Formats: sequence, structure tokens, C-alpha cells
Amino acid sequence: MSAVVWSRAEWCSRAEAHHQRVSAYADAFVDRRSRGTKHPVHDFLFTYYSFPPAKLKQWLPPFGVSLEITVADLESRPWLQTDRFICENGLLRVNERRFTNREREFAAWAAMLCTRILGRAGRFTCFGLHEWAMVYRQSAEQVRHQGYELRLPAEELAAFVTSQPVCCSHYDAFRFFTPEARPLNSLQPTLETRPDLEQAACLHANMDLYKWSSKLWPWTGSDLIGECFLLALEGRDLDMRASPYDLSALGYEPVKIETPEGRARYEREQRDLAAKAAALRQKLLNCCESLAAVNV
Repeated sequence: MSAVVWSRAEWCSRAEAHHQRVSAYADAFVDRRSRGTKHPVHDFLFTYYSFPPAKLKQWLPPFGVSLEITVADLESRPWLQTDRFICENGLLRVNERRFTNREREFAAWAAMLCTRILGRAGRFTCFGLHEWAMVYRQSAEQVRHQGYELRLPAEELAAFVTSQPVCCSHYDAFRFFTPEARPLNSLQPTLETRPDLEQAACLHANMDLYKWSSKLWPWTGSDLIGECFLLALEGRDLDMRASPYDLSALGYEPVKIETPEGRARYEREQRDLAAKAAALRQKLLNCCESLAAVNV
């Protein structure tokens, strides 16, 4: 039985706040998908991260919390009527009998990763060069975001990349480097070295809080997942403003990391994002440690 009970007023307030956080973005993605259009910034949150927009919109409590709930509440929220939940004596909670050993093991791994990252200093020296390395020495036909011009000619772009120390610590970013760019990276991250290399300044490591929290759905609950989603959205925004793409037609002012002023601005925004991520990473760590301790 859950030790914590949220009143109807409290959880309804949380559910409304979650709706305000995520629904507009989820609905816009579904609409674009139905029309066959794309957004070079926002779609990443729904394509690279595979958590379905419908699940993102559904609010539910975390493991260890019960809700004071009415029949009308359940009727208006059909996702709470599945066998993932138990409703007894007017209280609803996630069904702990559905928690698997595989999920417990993943929670333990995620807790380990969070602990490692929280325990090491962030390195604010990459300046978002990974997006540039992904188009390094590519032809116009090979560039990922067709329909958007690059801010520099190909030769100037390549010269800038080779003039900078490339030090990407994130495996999932590094694996999209062009073959010509991969040897330029002072680090060669792999899946196996992820716990040793990921660090708190990394934009993608901080965006991945959304991935790890959503992989433990429903146990992490929607509040944490929604907060991590917004952080990932903020990270993606900076990621693409600092990229070589010209997205000014969409209202994105470039962070020109090819200039000293642009690199200084990138670092300021990167530090702000890292501070927000540290608080969420601690929340995720606490949640994962609780889940890892569950007897399956």
C-alpha cells in the first residue's frame, strides 16, 4: 500500500499543471505528423525519444503515491482504468505487481548513471560542436535538415570545426558524426563507456533525463517526466540555435559559436541548463533508488 496519499485537490492541480506543460507540444507534433510536415527543433522530442505523445499527455501518479479518486475521475481518465493501476476504497495507485525485475535492474542502472554524473564536474568546453561535426564534409544532399540553409559555406564550416578542440563525451551524439569528423574527437565514447564519460555540462546528457524517466513509465509518474520533457525541449532549442543551420525563419536567433562572443553566450546558457538539470537528476536518482529497492 502506498504510504503517501494526495488529496483530490492536490493531484488535480498537478494534472492541470502537467497538461499546461506538455499538451500543446504533443498536439502540435501529432498535427504535423498527420499533415506530413516537420519541425527541425521540436520533432526530435518525439522521434529520437520514442515516448508516445498520447502517453506524455496522460497524467498519473508516481510509485508510492495513492490518489483520492472518484468514479467520475476514472470515467474521464480511461488510462487509469487499466490493470496498471489498483483502485481500492476510493484510493488509486500504480499496480506494484506489474513491476518487473527488468525494470528494477534498469532503475538501478539509471541510478548509477545519475550518481556518476552528479559526482563529477561538468566540462563546459564543447560549445555545441557536435551538430557541426554531424555535417562536416557533407554535400548539400547529405545534410540532415533539408530545406534549411547552413549559416557558413561548406569550406568555412569545415575550417571552423578543425580549428576547435572537439571533445564530445556523449555516445548518442558522437555516433552521428560524419566519418571524417569522428577522428577529430578527443574522446571516442561507446555504450560501454557511457557511465565513465557522461558529465553534467553535456546538453544531450541533460536532455536524456527525459529518456531515462520515460523509460520507467509509469513508475516515475507524469510530474517528473513532464519536467524532464521541458528541460529536453530547452536543451534542444539551444542545441539547434548553436548548430550550423539557419533557422531564423522559424524565429530561432543563432548562437554563433564560430565567434568568441557566441561561444561565451553558449556557455552561459549551457550552465543555466546544467543547473536545472542537476535538480531534476537528483529527483530522478531518488526515484530510481526507491524503485531499485523494490522486491519483485
